[in-house]
Amino acid sequence: MTALIVVDLQVDFMPTGMLPVPEGDRVVPLANRLMPHYTTVVATQDWHPADHGSFAANHPWRKPGQTIDLHGLSQVLWPIHCVQGSWGAEFVDQLDTDRVSKVFWKGTDPTIDSYSGFYDNGHRKSTGLAEWLRGRGVTEVHVLGLAADYCVKYTVLDALREGFDTVLIEDATRGVELAPGDVARAIAEMRTAGARIVQSQDLSLVKN
Repeated sequence: MTALIVVDLQVDFMPTGMLPVPEGDRVVPLANRLMPHYTTVVATQDWHPADHGSFAANHPWRKPGQTIDLHGLSQVLWPIHCVQGSWGAEFVDQLDTDRVSKVFWKGTDPTIDSYSGFYDNGHRKSTGLAEWLRGRGVTEVHVLGLAADYCVKYTVLDALREGFDTVLIEDATRGVELAPGDVARAIAEMRTAGARIVQSQDLSLVKN
């Protein structure tokens, strides 16, 4: 069985949000078009407490884009975004959430960031996504959403580590591009790790 993973299509990642992903809004119509072809659709949702350690505002004299050591892990500092219960953390209104079978929150621990939908960045705690998918007989996952060079990339890499056949829907993702070429490098890394890279129009969609 194949599941679709929709990564972080939230208000704060849209072009007018607190942590804007350029052209991130263009992913939403593609997600809506693809979701009906899957029986199982899961969505991830950044769900940070206001005191999260990845927020630059919580570190005096720091600004977004800088990198620090956060409890033993390298951490890019971000603008405040997707705070629990805030409008910015909500899925965009245009997303057809009625198609979503299950939502998995990530980034809830203020001491560690969580890009992947499966684990925090240190692989210290699981979100339960892998176990939930296996419990429903899922062996293959297709991934889309935001952002290609962070949360999408790490979700894909962890899906592969968990043994799922993994497909990145390339035209249904966009990146932050803190440095030029970050998205291209992320896609190359996913391909090298074993992910299949496809365009949405090339998918052989079978509802199962």
